[in-house]
Amino acid sequence: MTWGEAMSLELSGSTWVATSLAPGSTKMSKHTLAGGNGRELLDLLTRLKTRAEQRIAAPVGVVTIHEVGLDGFWIHRLLEANGVESHVVDPASIAVPRRHRRAKTDAIDGETLLRTLMAWQRSEPRVCAMTVPPSPSEEDRHRISRERATLLRERIQHTNRVQGLLFGQGITNYNPLHKTRRESLEELRTGDGRSVPAHLKAEILREIDRLELVLRQISEVEAERDEMLRPAKASRPRKESDANPGNIFVDRTSTRCARVLSTSGVTLFFTR
Repeated sequence: MTWGEAMSLELSGSTWVATSLAPGSTKMSKHTLAGGNGRELLDLLTRLKTRAEQRIAAPVGVVTIHEVGLDGFWIHRLLEANGVESHVVDPASIAVPRRHRRAKTDAIDGETLLRTLMAWQRSEPRVCAMTVPPSPSEEDRHRISRERATLLRERIQHTNRVQGLLFGQGITNYNPLHKTRRESLEELRTGDGRSVPAHLKAEILREIDRLELVLRQISEVEAERDEMLRPAKASRPRKESDANPGNIFVDRTSTRCARVLSTSGVTLFFTR
């Protein structure tokens, strides 16, 4: 089979732009599709593949490339399931010309993606970094750590909101995360000796309600995380030699980077 029909995909919420290059041709063609319509994309690939096979009288394979982004990996899985060789690239790894002024966007145009794909297939060094898409189960497991990170940000926002409201009244010694936060609120006095104004107190109590909901959800997510990790810990007892065999120096920065990449669910590798 000849791997001839190449296509890049520029994905957005409303439209997809597919840039294709037929085997033996030097002209790139653009096709506009409705965003999120996987069936329309597969139909387009089928038409282009059939046309190319008729022209060269030989079986033709199809290879595609698109950027990793908010669309996740369902498009990659759809293409792979239908016999298409799909690649997902990290856009930050693609070299772009700096001589000309570029639009304020992280998107890489379709022709650049297509040229990058062809260079990567020729095994040119350091062309780009392709991601290794996780399996659906692996991707789902990472949801726990991502949800926890979101909840922690929300906890900080609610805490800062309460402390900011009280700071305007000269109160700086109140901790919304303390277990006695509601009781302590009743005992507070403003900088000029007054009780906390009624409407301000009501607003703070509503903010505390939201904070306590977030705290409860953090506890639930952490319990779910610990339950998921417990079988892995029980199956293999930890040994001191496993942590650092042979007293080898451990680069803590590299360890942290590896942990971040692991929790993001994306693995990168450079050209072969």
